[in-house]
Amino acid sequence: MGLKRQKIAKKTISFYKYNFSFRQPFQILIDGTFCQMALKNKIQIKEQMPKYLMGEVQLCTTNCALKELETLGKELYGARIILQKFQSRRCAHLKDPVPASECLLSMLGETNPHNYFVATQDHTVTAGVKKIPGVPLLYIILNTIVLDKPCQTSLDHVKAVSLGEMVSVAQQQSIRSLKEDKGIAQKDGERRGKKRKRKQSNPNPLSCLKKKKKGGPTPPKKTEQGEKKKIVKNKKQKTEGGDNLPAPVVTNA
Repeated sequence: MGLKRQKIAKKTISFYKYNFSFRQPFQILIDGTFCQMALKNKIQIKEQMPKYLMGEVQLCTTNCALKELETLGKELYGARIILQKFQSRRCAHLKDPVPASECLLSMLGETNPHNYFVATQDHTVTAGVKKIPGVPLLYIILNTIVLDKPCQTSLDHVKAVSLGEMVSVAQQQSIRSLKEDKGIAQKDGERRGKKRKRKQSNPNPLSCLKKKKKGGPTPPKKTEQGEKKKIVKNKKQKTEGGDNLPAPVVTNA
């Protein structure tokens, strides 16, 4: 059963590596419920988790998960001691802690950009994780750690990417890095803040012309050649008229 369980885990990890760009060391978010179950079943998380996932891991938690165990009292003292040994990741609730389930889901966001595994026994967290694509889920059952198979949301996301309807996380990261290398990428605030300046254009020369008065057709303008022709005609008429004048009559005194 151990070899079969590890083969299934290997196949599931390959799915997340190929489709969601998971890499070692695997980051595993753990809450108090998982630590309590591990303590109850005598499971050494630091020793068994790397063996089961066949790679280097980083066990981590949040400040809200630790605060929650503190408020629950002595019954969960052992789980709190185990959880304190893990790295504490900064969450958005340092001043006002929230329930661990809410905090862990907020760390994942909508697309799990930091590629977290989630280790929990909380049904609220489990239900929330299955609504987010690309989040591997770990839980304890029958004294063993189990990596759950990919949820339907992750399968639908991968199918949409393969059909070209969506862009995968790896493609988004590569596009973002290329834009940063070429200096194309800008912050949203910079894009919204900058306004395009309109170029000052010269007025249209046609709009500067005087409007023509409405009425009859305007007479054609006299050209220099036309005036010269008229002058020549007038001269000819004068010379011809002078030749036809009657000769003066001379009388004898």
